[in-house]
Amino acid sequence: MPVSTPSPPRLQSPFIHRPINATPSSSRSLSARNLRSPSPSSYPRIKSEVDTNTVIAISVGVASVALGIGIPVFYETQIDNAAKRENTQPCFPCNGTGAQKCRLCVGSGNVTVELGGGEKEVSSCINCDGAGSLTCTTCQGSGVQPRYLDRREFKDDD
Repeated sequence: MPVSTPSPPRLQSPFIHRPINATPSSSRSLSARNLRSPSPSSYPRIKSEVDTNTVIAISVGVASVALGIGIPVFYETQIDNAAKRENTQPCFPCNGTGAQKCRLCVGSGNVTVELGGGEKEVSSCINCDGAGSLTCTTCQGSGVQPRYLDRREFKDDD
């Protein structure tokens, strides 16, 4: 009675499409023809399993890099273009005059204080020194609306 030999174990992997046989007979001697151009069927195909979370993570990463580079470039070009254009927009707070009405004396230059007994005392405004107006703090008296970064004074306080 012929004795049957057990079949050799087969290697399995969830990523490999075709199972690999681990038998000594499966190892072929390589000829010169096989070294030059191996046949495509001799290699196992590898399956890649990409789930939705992986696609989302890759998409978010690519978008983040694009935004991280794109936004600063956009702002730099806008700043350069704004510097080339002449600024002729009149200042909003002073309507282009360069001066604002004093808030304390409401532009009169005098402050009236009512004392007890119906008496009134009129004195010169200490805020505007009696002029009735102050230099506009937004445009510094130029009458032209400054651009956003021009409004800020950057100081190194270290």
